Amino acid sequence: MVVPYEGQSYSALKKRSQQDGRLFEDPLFPTNDRSLFYQNNSVGHVTWRRPQELSRNPRLFVDGISAHDLHQGQLGNCWFVAACSSLASREALWQKQRRLLVFLSWMILMETVWSKRWMVLETELGDTFRVLVIPDWKDQEWDSERPESYAGIFHFQFWRLGQWVDVVIDDRLPTLNGNLIYCHSNDTNEFWSALVEKAYAKMCGCYEALDGGNTADALVDFTGGVSEPMDLTENNYKTDENQRSQLFERVLKVHNRGGLISCSIRATTAADMELRLDCGLVKGHAYAVTDVRRVRLGHGLLAFFRSDKLTMIRMRNPWGQREWTGPWSDSSEEWQKVSKSERERMGVTVEDDGEFWMTFDDFIANFTDLILCRLINTSYLSLHKTWEEAVMRGSWHRHDDPLLNRAGGCSNNKHTFLQNPQKDRRATLRDGRGENLPIGFDIHRVELNRKYRIHAPQQKVGGSIYINSRSVFLRTDLPEGRYVIITTTFEPGLEGEFLLRIFTDVPSDCSELTLDEPPQTCWSGLCGFPSLVSQVHVLQADGLAAHDSDGASDPYVIITCEGEKVRSAVQKNTCSPSFNTKGLFYRKRSNRPISIQIFNHNVLLDSFLGQVTLPAEPGEIKKTLHLKDKGDRRDNDLPGTITVAIVTSSTLTSI
Repeated sequence: MVVPYEGQSYSALKKRSQQDGRLFEDPLFPTNDRSLFYQNNSVGHVTWRRPQELSRNPRLFVDGISAHDLHQGQLGNCWFVAACSSLASREALWQKQRRLLVFLSWMILMETVWSKRWMVLETELGDTFRVLVIPDWKDQEWDSERPESYAGIFHFQFWRLGQWVDVVIDDRLPTLNGNLIYCHSNDTNEFWSALVEKAYAKMCGCYEALDGGNTADALVDFTGGVSEPMDLTENNYKTDENQRSQLFERVLKVHNRGGLISCSIRATTAADMELRLDCGLVKGHAYAVTDVRRVRLGHGLLAFFRSDKLTMIRMRNPWGQREWTGPWSDSSEEWQKVSKSERERMGVTVEDDGEFWMTFDDFIANFTDLILCRLINTSYLSLHKTWEEAVMRGSWHRHDDPLLNRAGGCSNNKHTFLQNPQKDRRATLRDGRGENLPIGFDIHRVELNRKYRIHAPQQKVGGSIYINSRSVFLRTDLPEGRYVIITTTFEPGLEGEFLLRIFTDVPSDCSELTLDEPPQTCWSGLCGFPSLVSQVHVLQADGLAAHDSDGASDPYVIITCEGEKVRSAVQKNTCSPSFNTKGLFYRKRSNRPISIQIFNHNVLLDSFLGQVTLPAEPGEIKKTLHLKDKGDRRDNDLPGTITVAIVTSSTLTSI
């Protein structure tokens, strides 16, 4: 679903302009300084001109679309131009997959529920840039045979907070002395890059809002993908060859599956910003990664039988110049090791066009930051790994009542942290000036039957960094269980909206925890209302009987309290399982004991390994108990012990 930005309908506005016989003028983004700057004009006398005033034969595209089309203007928006370059470099995918998409569009007529999946598949395999950012691009192109159809209006689509937004603009572009001030193409009659930039500036507030941004944000806005920032100074990438090799495989996979990649060299001081190093690279500057591959060394037929290949990566400087001057730079002698046909396949050129190759080892040695934007595959029709997606929205808002406050800050704020929204979600935030809140999230493993908000810290199993960014990311492996994600701002009391996306390889069955305790109903008077809450934590068992032929067992545990049961996962081939299983019980009958039973999983009928029963009075206990057989005799011990911890409280909002 695409939502019109500020309610402006492209088709309706274009039709009205054609009927009136006048070129469209956008009232929401007028040709004045308000559309250029926040406060004062820092450029000079700006004249807004339409493409036909700048060229005799204006075109949206000239000879297709390429990363070489883009050149950064007077804005410090290399991050935006780098993202555009990454997208432009993916055009070949359109031709490769068009027949497949036509076939799928026929399938969609047979099963409407496939519609969403097909659209995602098109995002993954189709021409991402033209299909998504520049919709119906052929219809938007200048028609020299029907000049009267031109209405001076364009529209572009960006992904914001979980939905595609359609942004309408007129074609009046800011110029100085007859030249475009900001982003422009190599060909003076090609205008797609300048028009996309204007639409993005409109959505962000003004052109100045693009000065100094985050490439990861732009990559997400252009694709709806998930950006993963990586610090190349960590994880021993610079010193450990095995770590570098594993990282190259990840980068290659992202590239081969249509993802977008950007990189930079971190500037630690203001003087470092855009400082050119001796090797030709520039600090504090975003580069687009336009190719990743293994390069075959050697010449002729013998090259095909050689096992050694070089891991290489190609980048582009948005300035259109200033390239890497080290090994494998454009005119370096290393290229003599590669056959002419291989160089042609790689698109090697000896030009100062801003694009260059380098080995992956040199890349890791020189760059400090890498952004991988994955187009997550959620289509069951794909040959690649399919992920389950859960999308949830929420907000941080202040309230004087602790049970209603949802702006608790990070875990440093012990008294308010758990007042944050508790959901299975991932966050993105946007502010008109790009001043992002410092955001992050924690993941806590909780009881398997948890239905209500947590009020005491549980087992933290992961969390993101906290950063002033539109989005944060975490990739982690978690065992089967139940988890609560607590989305927060770093400081308490900050308000804003957020979006959380979770991708799992099995359905995550996500929901938001909104209630603090079981609600009072009309039946509470008749059936009773809980007076106690007990958290039962089965940690481990030791020395269980071996019931399987291999001398071990496949045990699992069942916790029972007042008729409610919680069952753990099966632990394979062990007599000393680590269960780490919790259950939460809201209790109406405090005199009823809690039963904990262990069984061995069998193909036909599970066998009993032992049990314990415990009273649960207010307070905390942790015990290691000998397992008993069924029945009440004192001499019915079975092999093994079980370690449990129980917390019981008369305050239902204490756990």
